[in-house]
Amino acid sequence: MTTTPRTARTVRTEPPASPASDAAAALLTRLVEGGLQHIVLSPGSRSQALALVAAELERRGEISLHVRIDERVAGFTALGIGRESAMPAAVVCTSGTATANLLPAVMEADHAGVPLLLLTADRPPELRGIGANQTTRQAGMYAAHARWSTELDTPSGADGELDAARAAADEAMDAALGRGAAAGAPCGPVHLNLPYREPLSGESKRGPGVVSTRSARGATESSATFLPRGPRTLVVAGADAGPAAEQLAHDGGWPLVAEVVSGSRFGRNLVHGYRALLRDPDLGGRVERVAVFGHPTLSREVTALLQRTDVTVVAVRGPGEQLNLNGATEAAASLAVEPGETDRTWLGAWMRASHAARVEIAPPAPDRAGMASAVPAEHLAAISAEVAALRMPLDREVLVDAVWRATWPHDRLVFGSSRLVRVADALVPGKKVPVHANRGLAGIDGTIATATGVALASTDPGTTRVLLGDLTLLHDVGALLLPDDEPAPRLQLIVGNDGGGTIFDGLEVASTAGDDTMRRVMYTPQAVDLAALAAAYGWEFQRVTTRSALDQALSTVTARPVIIEVPLDR
Repeated sequence: MTTTPRTARTVRTEPPASPASDAAAALLTRLVEGGLQHIVLSPGSRSQALALVAAELERRGEISLHVRIDERVAGFTALGIGRESAMPAAVVCTSGTATANLLPAVMEADHAGVPLLLLTADRPPELRGIGANQTTRQAGMYAAHARWSTELDTPSGADGELDAARAAADEAMDAALGRGAAAGAPCGPVHLNLPYREPLSGESKRGPGVVSTRSARGATESSATFLPRGPRTLVVAGADAGPAAEQLAHDGGWPLVAEVVSGSRFGRNLVHGYRALLRDPDLGGRVERVAVFGHPTLSREVTALLQRTDVTVVAVRGPGEQLNLNGATEAAASLAVEPGETDRTWLGAWMRASHAARVEIAPPAPDRAGMASAVPAEHLAAISAEVAALRMPLDREVLVDAVWRATWPHDRLVFGSSRLVRVADALVPGKKVPVHANRGLAGIDGTIATATGVALASTDPGTTRVLLGDLTLLHDVGALLLPDDEPAPRLQLIVGNDGGGTIFDGLEVASTAGDDTMRRVMYTPQAVDLAALAAAYGWEFQRVTTRSALDQALSTVTARPVIIEVPLDR
Protein backbone atom coordinates (compact mmCIF):
# COMPACT_ATOMS: atom_id res chain seq x y z
CA MET A 1 0.00 0.00 0.00
CA THR A 2 1.35 3.39 -1.03
CA THR A 3 1.22 6.16 1.53
CA THR A 4 0.97 9.73 0.36
CA PRO A 5 3.37 11.90 2.33
CA ARG A 6 1.81 14.63 4.37
CA THR A 7 2.71 18.20 3.64
CA ALA A 8 4.49 19.77 6.60
CA ARG A 9 2.76 22.83 7.97
CA THR A 10 4.61 25.72 9.53
CA VAL A 11 3.02 26.55 12.83
CA ARG A 12 3.57 30.14 13.92
CA THR A 13 3.78 30.71 17.65
CA GLU A 14 3.94 34.00 19.44
CA PRO A 15 7.05 34.49 21.53
CA PRO A 16 6.37 33.96 25.22
CA ALA A 17 6.06 36.87 27.56
CA SER A 18 9.37 37.45 29.32
CA PRO A 19 9.49 39.14 32.73
CA ALA A 20 13.27 39.06 32.33
CA SER A 21 13.00 41.23 29.21
CA ASP A 22 10.68 43.68 30.95
CA ALA A 23 13.01 43.97 33.93
CA ALA A 24 16.07 44.41 31.71
CA ALA A 25 14.28 47.12 29.72
CA ALA A 26 13.23 48.97 32.86
CA LEU A 27 16.74 48.83 34.31
CA LEU A 28 18.72 49.85 31.22
CA THR A 29 16.27 52.54 30.15
CA ARG A 30 16.44 54.14 33.58
CA LEU A 31 20.23 54.06 33.52
CA VAL A 32 20.19 55.83 30.16
CA GLU A 33 17.80 58.41 31.59
CA GLY A 34 20.37 58.92 34.35
CA GLY A 35 23.18 59.63 31.90
CA LEU A 36 24.48 56.22 30.77
CA GLN A 37 25.98 56.52 27.28
CA HIS A 38 28.08 53.37 26.85
CA ILE A 39 27.38 49.67 27.38
CA VAL A 40 30.17 47.09 27.03
CA LEU A 41 28.74 43.64 26.48
CA SER A 42 30.17 40.13 26.54
CA PRO A 43 27.63 37.73 24.99
CA GLY A 44 26.16 34.87 26.99
CA SER A 45 22.92 32.96 27.47
CA ARG A 46 21.82 34.13 30.90
CA SER A 47 22.40 37.80 29.97
CA GLN A 48 20.47 37.67 26.70
CA ALA A 49 17.60 39.85 27.97
CA LEU A 50 20.05 42.63 28.78
CA ALA A 51 21.87 42.11 25.48
CA LEU A 52 18.73 42.40 23.35
CA VAL A 53 17.59 45.54 25.14
CA ALA A 54 21.07 47.03 24.68
CA ALA A 55 20.91 46.25 20.96
CA GLU A 56 17.54 48.02 20.70
CA LEU A 57 18.86 51.05 22.57
CA GLU A 58 21.79 51.15 20.12
CA ARG A 59 19.40 51.02 17.15
CA ARG A 60 17.52 53.98 18.59
CA GLY A 61 20.73 55.95 18.98
CA GLU A 62 20.41 56.14 22.77
CA ILE A 63 23.75 54.47 23.59
CA SER A 64 27.03 53.32 22.10
CA LEU A 65 27.33 49.54 22.33
CA HIS A 66 30.70 47.76 22.41
CA VAL A 67 30.85 43.95 22.18
CA ARG A 68 33.86 42.03 23.52
CA ILE A 69 34.19 38.26 23.84
CA ASP A 70 36.58 38.49 26.80
CA GLU A 71 35.03 39.80 30.03
CA ARG A 72 38.37 41.03 31.37
CA VAL A 73 38.80 43.12 28.21
CA ALA A 74 35.19 44.31 28.52
CA GLY A 75 35.76 45.40 32.12
CA PHE A 76 38.86 47.44 31.32
CA THR A 77 37.22 48.93 28.23
CA ALA A 78 34.40 50.18 30.44
CA LEU A 79 37.01 51.45 32.89
CA GLY A 80 38.69 53.46 30.13
CA ILE A 81 35.37 54.95 29.10
CA GLY A 82 34.77 56.00 32.71
CA ARG A 83 38.26 57.48 32.95
CA GLU A 84 37.83 59.67 29.90
CA SER A 85 34.17 60.66 30.28
CA ALA A 86 33.88 60.78 34.11
CA MET A 87 30.60 58.89 33.66
CA PRO A 88 30.19 55.17 34.28
CA ALA A 89 29.89 52.69 31.46
CA ALA A 90 27.82 49.57 32.13
CA VAL A 91 29.52 46.24 31.56
CA VAL A 92 27.14 43.31 31.01
CA CYS A 93 28.09 39.65 31.33
CA THR A 94 26.58 36.23 31.83
CA SER A 95 26.82 34.06 34.93
CA GLY A 96 29.66 31.85 36.17
CA THR A 97 33.36 32.46 35.51
CA ALA A 98 32.47 35.43 33.30
CA THR A 99 31.85 37.46 36.46
CA ALA A 100 35.27 36.62 37.93
CA ASN A 101 37.03 38.04 34.90
CA LEU A 102 35.71 41.50 35.77
CA LEU A 103 37.50 41.58 39.13
CA PRO A 104 40.82 43.18 37.98
CA ALA A 105 38.97 46.13 36.43
CA VAL A 106 36.74 46.40 39.51
CA MET A 107 39.78 46.58 41.79
CA GLU A 108 41.43 49.27 39.66
CA ALA A 109 38.19 51.27 39.50
CA ASP A 110 37.91 51.07 43.28
CA HIS A 111 41.43 52.28 44.05
CA ALA A 112 41.52 54.87 41.25
CA GLY A 113 38.01 56.17 41.90
CA VAL A 114 36.63 55.51 38.41
CA PRO A 115 32.82 55.15 38.06
CA LEU A 116 31.78 51.73 36.71
CA LEU A 117 28.50 49.76 36.58
CA LEU A 118 28.61 45.97 36.74
CA LEU A 119 25.47 44.19 35.53
CA THR A 120 25.99 40.46 36.07
CA ALA A 121 23.24 38.10 34.97
CA ASP A 122 22.67 35.12 37.29
CA ARG A 123 20.66 31.95 37.77
CA PRO A 124 17.60 32.29 40.03
CA PRO A 125 18.03 31.29 43.70
CA GLU A 126 16.44 27.84 43.29
CA LEU A 127 19.31 26.79 40.97
CA ARG A 128 22.10 27.75 43.34
CA GLY A 129 23.99 25.24 45.44
CA ILE A 130 22.57 22.19 43.66
CA GLY A 131 25.19 21.69 40.95
CA ALA A 132 23.40 23.67 38.24
CA ASN A 133 25.56 24.63 35.28
CA GLN A 134 27.35 28.01 35.27
CA THR A 135 26.14 28.83 38.75
CA THR A 136 28.29 30.21 41.55
CA ARG A 137 28.05 32.70 44.43
CA GLN A 138 27.80 35.97 42.54
CA ALA A 139 25.84 38.20 44.90
CA GLY A 140 28.28 40.41 46.77
CA MET A 141 31.33 38.96 45.04
CA TYR A 142 32.82 42.45 44.54
CA ALA A 143 31.62 43.78 47.92
CA ALA A 144 35.14 44.59 49.13
CA HIS A 145 35.58 46.96 46.18
CA ALA A 146 32.07 48.14 45.28
CA ARG A 147 30.58 51.44 46.43
CA TRP A 148 27.22 49.69 46.47
CA SER A 149 26.30 46.07 45.80
CA THR A 150 22.87 44.48 45.67
CA GLU A 151 20.92 41.63 44.12
CA LEU A 152 17.54 42.39 42.58
CA ASP A 153 14.60 40.04 42.97
CA THR A 154 14.09 37.54 40.17
CA PRO A 155 11.51 39.03 37.77
CA SER A 156 8.18 37.23 37.73
CA GLY A 157 5.81 39.81 36.29
CA ALA A 158 4.57 40.90 39.71
CA ASP A 159 3.39 44.44 40.32
CA GLY A 160 6.08 46.85 41.43
CA GLU A 161 9.13 44.94 40.31
CA LEU A 162 9.80 47.26 37.36
CA ASP A 163 9.67 50.23 39.71
CA ALA A 164 12.17 48.40 41.92
CA ALA A 165 14.50 47.96 38.92
CA ARG A 166 14.26 51.67 38.13
CA ALA A 167 14.94 52.58 41.75
CA ALA A 168 18.01 50.31 41.74
CA ALA A 169 19.23 52.04 38.56
CA ASP A 170 18.93 55.44 40.22
CA GLU A 171 20.78 54.32 43.32
CA ALA A 172 23.47 52.59 41.28
CA MET A 173 24.18 55.70 39.21
CA ASP A 174 24.31 57.90 42.29
CA ALA A 175 26.64 55.51 44.14
CA ALA A 176 28.98 55.19 41.15
CA LEU A 177 29.25 58.98 40.88
CA GLY A 178 29.33 59.79 44.60
CA ARG A 179 26.15 61.87 44.50
CA GLY A 180 22.66 61.83 45.99
CA ALA A 181 22.64 59.75 49.17
CA ALA A 182 26.30 58.91 48.44
CA ALA A 183 27.34 62.58 48.17
CA GLY A 184 30.92 63.06 49.31
CA ALA A 185 31.90 59.42 48.75
CA PRO A 186 34.50 58.67 46.07
CA CYS A 187 33.39 57.53 42.65
CA GLY A 188 33.81 53.84 41.94
CA PRO A 189 32.30 50.52 40.89
CA VAL A 190 28.72 49.46 41.63
CA HIS A 191 27.44 45.89 41.29
CA LEU A 192 23.91 44.83 40.40
CA ASN A 193 23.47 41.04 40.38
CA LEU A 194 20.48 40.18 38.20
CA PRO A 195 18.91 36.70 38.53
CA TYR A 196 16.67 35.77 35.59
CA ARG A 197 14.43 32.77 34.92
CA GLU A 198 13.45 31.37 31.56
CA PRO A 199 12.15 32.57 29.21
CA LEU A 200 15.24 34.76 29.09
CA SER A 201 14.00 36.65 26.07
CA GLY A 202 10.71 37.03 24.30
CA GLU A 203 7.90 39.49 23.96
CA SER A 204 8.31 42.48 26.22
CA LYS A 205 5.16 44.18 27.44
CA ARG A 206 6.89 47.53 27.47
CA GLY A 207 10.19 47.36 25.54
CA PRO A 208 12.98 49.81 26.27
CA GLY A 209 10.56 52.72 26.24
CA VAL A 210 11.33 56.28 25.22
CA VAL A 211 14.28 57.79 27.00
CA SER A 212 13.80 61.24 28.47
CA THR A 213 16.86 62.55 30.27
CA ARG A 214 16.42 63.15 34.01
CA SER A 215 18.05 66.01 35.77
CA ALA A 216 21.38 64.93 37.24
CA ARG A 217 21.77 65.06 40.99
CA GLY A 218 25.27 66.30 41.57
CA ALA A 219 27.32 66.10 44.73
CA THR A 220 27.15 69.01 47.11
CA GLU A 221 30.05 71.41 46.61
CA SER A 222 32.28 71.93 49.62
CA SER A 223 34.08 75.13 50.48
CA ALA A 224 37.81 75.32 49.87
CA THR A 225 40.45 75.06 52.57
CA PHE A 226 42.65 78.18 52.47
CA LEU A 227 46.37 77.65 53.00
CA PRO A 228 48.38 80.43 54.67
CA ARG A 229 51.50 81.45 52.76
CA GLY A 230 54.02 81.15 55.58
CA PRO A 231 55.35 77.55 55.49
CA ARG A 232 57.77 76.51 52.75
CA THR A 233 55.30 74.63 50.57
CA LEU A 234 55.59 72.13 47.74
CA VAL A 235 52.65 71.11 45.54
CA VAL A 236 52.68 67.43 44.54
CA ALA A 237 50.50 66.10 41.71
CA GLY A 238 50.04 62.35 41.35
CA ALA A 239 47.95 60.30 38.95
CA ASP A 240 44.67 61.96 37.90
CA ALA A 241 45.45 65.21 39.76
CA GLY A 242 44.37 67.39 36.86
CA PRO A 243 44.86 71.13 36.30
CA ALA A 244 43.87 72.07 39.87
CA ALA A 245 47.37 71.24 41.14
CA GLU A 246 49.02 73.59 38.66
CA GLN A 247 46.51 76.30 39.52
CA LEU A 248 47.32 76.09 43.25
CA ALA A 249 51.07 76.20 42.55
CA HIS A 250 50.56 79.25 40.35
CA ASP A 251 48.33 81.03 42.89
CA GLY A 252 50.62 80.29 45.82
CA GLY A 253 53.91 80.86 44.04
CA TRP A 254 55.00 77.36 45.10
CA PRO A 255 57.10 74.81 43.20
CA LEU A 256 55.13 72.02 41.50
CA VAL A 257 56.22 68.38 41.42
CA ALA A 258 53.95 66.77 38.81
CA GLU A 259 54.14 63.14 37.77
CA VAL A 260 53.87 62.54 34.04
CA VAL A 261 50.52 60.75 34.61
CA SER A 262 49.05 63.64 36.62
CA GLY A 263 47.60 65.89 33.92
CA SER A 264 49.29 68.72 35.85
CA ARG A 265 52.71 68.66 34.18
CA PHE A 266 52.75 72.20 32.84
CA GLY A 267 53.09 75.79 33.98
CA ARG A 268 55.90 78.13 35.01
CA ASN A 269 56.38 76.55 38.46
CA LEU A 270 56.94 73.00 37.19
CA VAL A 271 60.02 71.30 38.69
CA HIS A 272 62.22 69.21 36.37
CA GLY A 273 64.38 66.42 37.74
CA TYR A 274 62.38 66.43 40.95
CA ARG A 275 63.69 63.15 42.34
CA ALA A 276 67.23 64.42 42.80
CA LEU A 277 65.98 67.76 44.12
CA LEU A 278 63.83 66.05 46.75
CA ARG A 279 66.98 64.30 47.98
CA ASP A 280 68.80 67.65 48.24
CA PRO A 281 68.83 68.77 51.91
CA ASP A 282 68.68 72.44 50.84
CA LEU A 283 65.48 71.85 48.84
CA GLY A 284 63.59 68.67 49.68
CA GLY A 285 65.07 68.68 53.17
CA ARG A 286 63.60 72.12 53.92
CA VAL A 287 59.99 71.43 52.85
CA GLU A 288 57.59 72.29 55.68
CA ARG A 289 54.25 71.63 53.99
CA VAL A 290 53.03 69.58 51.03
CA ALA A 291 49.73 70.05 49.18
CA VAL A 292 48.87 66.82 47.39
CA PHE A 293 46.51 66.19 44.48
CA GLY A 294 45.85 62.76 42.98
CA HIS A 295 47.67 59.53 43.75
CA PRO A 296 51.50 59.75 43.66
CA THR A 297 53.06 56.38 42.76
CA LEU A 298 56.07 56.87 40.49
CA SER A 299 58.92 57.82 42.84
CA ARG A 300 60.20 56.71 46.20
CA GLU A 301 61.36 60.25 46.93
CA VAL A 302 57.79 61.58 46.90
CA THR A 303 56.61 58.67 49.03
CA ALA A 304 59.38 59.35 51.55
CA LEU A 305 58.42 63.03 51.68
CA LEU A 306 54.75 62.23 52.31
CA GLN A 307 55.72 59.83 55.11
CA ARG A 308 57.68 62.46 57.05
CA THR A 309 56.14 63.37 60.39
CA ASP A 310 57.87 66.78 60.47
CA VAL A 311 56.03 67.88 57.32
CA THR A 312 52.41 69.05 57.24
CA VAL A 313 50.63 67.15 54.47
CA VAL A 314 47.28 68.36 53.15
CA ALA A 315 45.67 66.07 50.55
CA VAL A 316 42.74 66.98 48.34
CA ARG A 317 40.08 64.30 48.47
CA GLY A 318 40.25 62.77 45.02
CA PRO A 319 38.19 60.08 43.32
CA GLY A 320 40.22 57.21 44.79
CA GLU A 321 41.55 56.24 48.20
CA GLN A 322 42.27 59.01 50.69
CA LEU A 323 46.02 59.58 51.07
CA ASN A 324 47.50 59.29 54.56
CA LEU A 325 51.06 57.93 54.40
CA ASN A 326 52.29 59.69 57.55
CA GLY A 327 49.26 58.91 59.71
CA ALA A 328 48.45 62.60 60.16
CA THR A 329 47.57 63.83 56.66
CA GLU A 330 44.83 66.46 56.60
CA ALA A 331 42.02 65.99 54.06
CA ALA A 332 40.46 68.83 52.09
CA ALA A 333 37.72 68.99 49.49
CA SER A 334 39.68 71.64 47.59
CA LEU A 335 42.51 74.06 48.27
CA ALA A 336 43.02 77.77 47.79
CA VAL A 337 45.64 80.30 48.91
CA GLU A 338 45.26 83.08 51.45
CA PRO A 339 46.23 86.57 50.25
CA GLY A 340 49.82 87.60 50.80
CA GLU A 341 53.28 87.85 49.30
CA THR A 342 54.96 85.01 47.42
CA ASP A 343 58.10 83.56 49.02
CA ARG A 344 60.27 84.30 46.01
CA THR A 345 63.42 83.03 47.70
CA TRP A 346 61.88 79.58 48.16
CA LEU A 347 60.38 79.43 44.66
CA GLY A 348 63.53 80.86 43.07
CA ALA A 349 65.77 78.20 44.62
CA TRP A 350 63.60 75.43 43.17
CA MET A 351 63.32 77.08 39.76
CA ARG A 352 67.08 77.55 39.42
CA ALA A 353 67.70 73.93 40.36
CA SER A 354 64.93 72.83 38.00
CA HIS A 355 66.44 74.74 35.09
CA ALA A 356 69.82 73.12 35.71
CA ALA A 357 68.23 69.66 35.87
CA ARG A 358 66.29 69.93 32.61
CA VAL A 359 67.43 67.48 29.93
CA GLU A 360 67.06 68.10 26.20
CA ILE A 361 66.57 64.89 24.24
CA ALA A 362 65.18 66.07 20.91
CA PRO A 363 67.64 66.62 18.03
CA PRO A 364 68.64 70.24 17.39
CA ALA A 365 66.83 72.28 14.78
CA PRO A 366 68.40 72.21 11.29
CA ASP A 367 71.25 74.66 10.79
CA ARG A 368 69.66 76.64 7.97
CA ALA A 369 72.53 79.10 7.78
CA GLY A 370 75.04 76.27 7.49
CA MET A 371 72.98 74.48 4.86
CA ALA A 372 72.96 77.67 2.78
CA SER A 373 76.60 78.54 3.44
CA ALA A 374 79.03 78.81 0.55
CA VAL A 375 81.87 77.77 2.86
CA PRO A 376 82.40 74.04 2.20
CA ALA A 377 83.32 73.18 5.80
CA GLU A 378 80.23 74.90 7.21
CA HIS A 379 77.97 73.39 4.57
CA LEU A 380 79.31 69.85 5.12
CA ALA A 381 79.03 70.21 8.91
CA ALA A 382 75.39 71.23 8.60
CA ILE A 383 74.64 68.30 6.28
CA SER A 384 76.42 65.86 8.61
CA ALA A 385 74.44 67.15 11.59
CA GLU A 386 71.18 66.75 9.69
CA VAL A 387 72.02 63.19 8.61
CA ALA A 388 72.99 62.33 12.20
CA ALA A 389 69.64 63.65 13.43
CA LEU A 390 67.76 61.56 10.86
CA ARG A 391 69.69 58.44 11.85
CA MET A 392 69.48 59.02 15.61
CA PRO A 393 69.04 55.56 17.14
CA LEU A 394 66.20 54.87 19.51
CA ASP A 395 66.65 54.22 23.20
CA ARG A 396 64.11 54.63 25.98
CA GLU A 397 64.86 58.30 26.47
CA VAL A 398 64.48 59.16 22.78
CA LEU A 399 61.34 57.02 22.57
CA VAL A 400 59.48 58.76 25.41
CA ASP A 401 60.56 62.18 24.17
CA ALA A 402 59.25 61.48 20.66
CA VAL A 403 55.87 60.23 21.89
CA TRP A 404 55.48 63.17 24.30
CA ARG A 405 56.33 65.74 21.62
CA ALA A 406 53.94 64.13 19.10
CA THR A 407 50.99 64.37 21.50
CA TRP A 408 48.83 67.49 21.82
CA PRO A 409 45.76 68.60 23.81
CA HIS A 410 43.34 67.12 21.25
CA ASP A 411 45.10 63.74 21.60
CA ARG A 412 45.10 61.29 24.52
CA LEU A 413 48.19 59.61 25.98
CA VAL A 414 47.92 56.37 27.97
CA PHE A 415 50.90 54.97 29.87
CA GLY A 416 51.26 51.30 30.70
CA SER A 417 52.79 50.32 34.03
CA SER A 418 56.10 49.56 32.35
CA ARG A 419 59.62 50.87 32.74
CA LEU A 420 58.88 53.53 30.13
CA VAL A 421 56.48 55.52 32.33
CA ARG A 422 59.27 56.10 34.84
CA VAL A 423 61.69 57.13 32.10
CA ALA A 424 59.10 59.61 30.83
CA ASP A 425 58.49 60.89 34.35
CA ALA A 426 62.19 61.61 34.77
CA LEU A 427 62.71 63.36 31.44
CA VAL A 428 59.81 64.91 29.56
CA PRO A 429 59.19 68.68 29.85
CA GLY A 430 55.98 70.45 30.74
CA LYS A 431 53.04 70.18 28.37
CA LYS A 432 49.28 70.31 28.89
CA VAL A 433 48.39 66.87 27.56
CA PRO A 434 45.40 64.71 28.62
CA VAL A 435 47.03 61.67 30.23
CA HIS A 436 45.61 58.39 31.53
CA ALA A 437 47.21 55.49 33.39
CA ASN A 438 45.90 52.71 35.61
CA ARG A 439 47.83 53.79 38.72
CA GLY A 440 45.17 52.84 41.28
CA LEU A 441 46.92 49.51 41.68
CA ALA A 442 49.60 50.07 39.01
CA GLY A 443 49.06 46.68 37.37
CA ILE A 444 50.02 45.95 33.79
CA ASP A 445 46.76 44.20 32.99
CA GLY A 446 44.08 45.80 30.87
CA THR A 447 46.22 48.60 29.43
CA ILE A 448 45.15 48.18 25.78
CA ALA A 449 41.49 47.71 26.72
CA THR A 450 41.59 50.78 28.97
CA ALA A 451 43.12 52.85 26.17
CA THR A 452 40.47 51.56 23.77
CA GLY A 453 37.79 52.76 26.18
CA VAL A 454 39.51 56.13 26.43
CA ALA A 455 39.57 56.44 22.63
CA LEU A 456 35.92 55.40 22.31
CA ALA A 457 34.78 57.97 24.88
CA SER A 458 36.94 60.85 23.67
CA THR A 459 35.03 63.62 21.91
CA ASP A 460 38.21 65.23 20.53
CA PRO A 461 39.40 64.46 16.97
CA GLY A 462 42.91 63.41 17.93
CA THR A 463 44.72 60.11 18.34
CA THR A 464 44.94 58.00 21.48
CA ARG A 465 48.56 56.90 21.89
CA VAL A 466 49.55 54.10 24.25
CA LEU A 467 53.15 53.87 25.42
CA LEU A 468 53.79 50.43 26.86
CA GLY A 469 56.28 47.62 27.18
CA ASP A 470 56.24 44.28 25.39
CA LEU A 471 54.95 42.29 28.38
CA THR A 472 52.18 44.82 29.01
CA LEU A 473 51.11 44.37 25.40
CA LEU A 474 51.17 40.58 25.58
CA HIS A 475 49.32 40.50 28.91
CA ASP A 476 46.34 42.22 27.26
CA VAL A 477 46.66 40.78 23.76
CA GLY A 478 42.98 39.79 23.72
CA ALA A 479 42.08 43.48 23.61
CA LEU A 480 43.44 43.62 20.05
CA LEU A 481 40.32 41.77 18.89
CA LEU A 482 37.89 44.48 17.79
CA PRO A 483 34.52 43.76 16.13
CA ASP A 484 34.36 44.38 12.39
CA ASP A 485 30.94 46.04 12.68
CA GLU A 486 32.02 48.72 15.17
CA PRO A 487 33.91 51.92 14.34
CA ALA A 488 37.65 51.40 14.81
CA PRO A 489 39.16 53.71 17.44
CA ARG A 490 42.10 55.93 16.47
CA LEU A 491 44.75 54.04 18.39
CA GLN A 492 48.53 53.85 18.23
CA LEU A 493 50.23 51.25 20.43
CA ILE A 494 53.89 52.24 20.76
CA VAL A 495 55.66 49.18 22.14
CA GLY A 496 59.14 49.42 23.59
CA ASN A 497 60.26 45.84 22.99
CA ASP A 498 63.30 44.77 25.01
CA GLY A 499 62.31 41.11 25.11
CA GLY A 500 61.17 40.94 28.73
CA GLY A 501 60.59 42.63 32.06
CA THR A 502 63.57 44.96 32.41
CA ILE A 503 61.68 47.02 34.99
CA PHE A 504 63.07 44.54 37.54
CA ASP A 505 66.61 45.73 36.76
CA GLY A 506 65.99 48.72 39.01
CA LEU A 507 64.60 46.80 41.99
CA GLU A 508 66.35 45.16 44.93
CA VAL A 509 65.92 41.71 43.42
CA ALA A 510 68.51 42.56 40.73
CA SER A 511 71.22 42.74 43.40
CA THR A 512 70.18 39.60 45.26
CA ALA A 513 69.37 37.12 42.48
CA GLY A 514 71.76 35.68 39.92
CA ASP A 515 71.39 36.22 36.19
CA ASP A 516 69.96 32.76 35.56
CA THR A 517 67.40 33.12 38.33
CA MET A 518 66.43 36.59 37.19
CA ARG A 519 65.87 35.34 33.66
CA ARG A 520 63.92 32.31 34.85
CA VAL A 521 61.46 33.86 37.30
CA MET A 522 61.56 37.67 36.86
CA TYR A 523 62.32 38.80 33.30
CA THR A 524 59.77 36.60 31.50
CA PRO A 525 61.82 36.65 28.27
CA GLN A 526 59.83 36.53 25.04
CA ALA A 527 60.48 36.59 21.30
CA VAL A 528 56.96 37.08 19.91
CA ASP A 529 56.66 38.20 16.29
CA LEU A 530 54.67 41.39 16.81
CA ALA A 531 54.19 41.89 13.06
CA ALA A 532 52.47 38.50 12.80
CA LEU A 533 50.45 39.27 15.92
CA ALA A 534 49.23 42.54 14.43
CA ALA A 535 48.33 40.83 11.16
CA ALA A 536 46.38 38.12 12.99
CA TYR A 537 44.18 40.74 14.66
CA GLY A 538 43.88 43.01 11.62
CA TRP A 539 46.01 45.85 12.97
CA GLU A 540 48.49 47.82 10.92
CA PHE A 541 52.13 47.43 11.94
CA GLN A 542 55.37 49.39 11.70
CA ARG A 543 58.79 48.59 13.10
CA VAL A 544 61.03 51.62 13.53
CA THR A 545 64.65 51.96 14.61
CA THR A 546 65.45 55.68 14.16
CA ARG A 547 64.04 58.90 15.56
CA SER A 548 63.01 60.20 12.15
CA ALA A 549 61.13 56.98 11.33
CA LEU A 550 59.38 57.09 14.69
CA ASP A 551 58.40 60.74 14.24
CA GLN A 552 56.93 59.89 10.84
CA ALA A 553 55.04 56.87 12.18
CA LEU A 554 53.56 58.90 15.04
CA SER A 555 52.33 61.62 12.68
CA THR A 556 50.83 59.25 10.08
CA VAL A 557 47.06 58.79 10.15
CA THR A 558 46.10 55.18 9.42
CA ALA A 559 42.77 53.64 8.52
CA ARG A 560 43.10 50.98 11.20
CA PRO A 561 44.66 50.93 14.67
CA VAL A 562 48.42 50.45 14.48
CA ILE A 563 51.16 48.78 16.51
CA ILE A 564 54.48 50.62 16.32
CA GLU A 565 57.31 48.39 17.54
CA VAL A 566 60.48 50.03 18.82
CA PRO A 567 63.25 47.47 19.50
CA LEU A 568 65.25 48.34 22.63
CA ASP A 569 68.35 46.94 24.26
CA ARG A 570 68.03 45.34 27.66
